[in-house]
Amino acid sequence: MTQKNAFLALFLSVVAGLVASAFGFWSLDQQNTPASSASSQHPPASPAPISPPIINPSDLPEVQTDIALAEPQVIPPTSVPPSSPSTTVTPTATSVPPSPYPPPREFRATVHPSNYGDRYATNTYGQPVRNNWLIVLHETVGSGMSAIHHFKTPHVKDEDQASYHTLIFLDGTIVYLVPPEKRAFGAGNSVFVGANGSESVQTNSDLPPSVNNFAYHISLETPADGNHSGPTHSGYSEAQYQSLAWLIARTGVPPERVTTHAAIDRSGERSDPRSFDMAKFTAMLQRF
Repeated sequence: MTQKNAFLALFLSVVAGLVASAFGFWSLDQQNTPASSASSQHPPASPAPISPPIINPSDLPEVQTDIALAEPQVIPPTSVPPSSPSTTVTPTATSVPPSPYPPPREFRATVHPSNYGDRYATNTYGQPVRNNWLIVLHETVGSGMSAIHHFKTPHVKDEDQASYHTLIFLDGTIVYLVPPEKRAFGAGNSVFVGANGSESVQTNSDLPPSVNNFAYHISLETPADGNHSGPTHSGYSEAQYQSLAWLIARTGVPPERVTTHAAIDRSGERSDPRSFDMAKFTAMLQRF
């Protein structure tokens, strides 16, 4: 090969390489351009809104290991006087009455021992007490789960210690908390006035008398529009009234010994359960 031919071959080789590179870049550009163009002209559609799931008490992870199907030891009380020596063992409930309503779901949750105590057979003066069961109705003034979290938390100060025996969620689910043979801290300074006159028991000389020693405390979860200190809200659900009637019918406690926190309070600070329809509840209870 002459020097001239060699130079020509080298020149043609370089030109071919440049052309191939040019076509290669063009090919890559053609692959990328349509996608970027479509992205700029048609931005991705917003994701479809997701409806919030219906949350059940047993589905919440923070109490998943602490709520189970109700067991016999957490059923409501019988008409046996709570301070009677016979109640040193867990009372057994009366037979479940025929219900005109769908049976409620039942769960239980543990409460920290600092938030409840024992029932006493004598008061601070050593006098025997023989009060019959009294059912006291409350509301949570907040979500049911927030109330349970408070009860599960240890509290050293008396003013922070609180509990109910049972809580009824807005959907009618019943959660048993403090066992019935134990004294829930549901009411402070309180007196029940009924057929037997004024009833209260002082179990701590540093605190005023209360009904806690013979009370079974039931709370209704407050509706969302009631999370305030105002006097009223939209009221409780039909499912709550049905579950409440079913529960109280099981206890055998007569209607005249069913009262509200507002009615027994002597501190002037309690008004719960606000917007409770006692006439409606009584009519439901009579159906059992």
